[in-house]
Amino acid sequence: MRLLIIGASKGIGLEATRQALEAGYNVRAFARSAMELDLSHPKLEKVCGDARKPEDVKAALTGVGAVIQTLGVRLPDLLRPIYIFSDATRVLITAMQAQRVKRLICVTGFGAGDSRASISYLQRLPFKIIFGHAYKDKSLQECLVKASGLDWTIARPGVLISGPQTGHYKVLAETSQWRNGTISRSDGAEFLVRQVEEENYIHKSPVLVN
Repeated sequence: MRLLIIGASKGIGLEATRQALEAGYNVRAFARSAMELDLSHPKLEKVCGDARKPEDVKAALTGVGAVIQTLGVRLPDLLRPIYIFSDATRVLITAMQAQRVKRLICVTGFGAGDSRASISYLQRLPFKIIFGHAYKDKSLQECLVKASGLDWTIARPGVLISGPQTGHYKVLAETSQWRNGTISRSDGAEFLVRQVEEENYIHKSPVLVN
């Protein structure tokens, strides 16, 4: 199977690219700076493109069996309204529907959508001040994904940190379990890659923490 990984140039997207290649997948790594990826592999295809441009996404989806979407913003962008998560997701969903690509694994974060109600009282104000713009758009992103008709899984990692791939993390699927925490990008990426062929979390949006 060929995977399309959107946002493959850094963070959890880069880790997912590495692990998908190790798992034997053909990987199409999509990012504006894809050619700068410090990765080389016979099954890796680097594609430069803008996730908000329909023509770029349509071309990247050709021959793809599943999509992992990992979008991010720079720290300075957090201070103003953010639309990239919802804008790029609209483009992706439309293209996937047109090309009949069904499997979508999407990264948002703890605090998006209905998981926002699980943020502790002490964390709510600083969360709103620092991440309010981003998570308002991530919540819209989740609504779009859930209404898409695709075979989606939304992964909501806690605070992403550097660290090794341990495999020892919690997948909190039930609302009563949701809580904030940390998780390494490597462990988060392991969950994403496993979902390509697993079906346990289709139409679910679990929280991922150590």
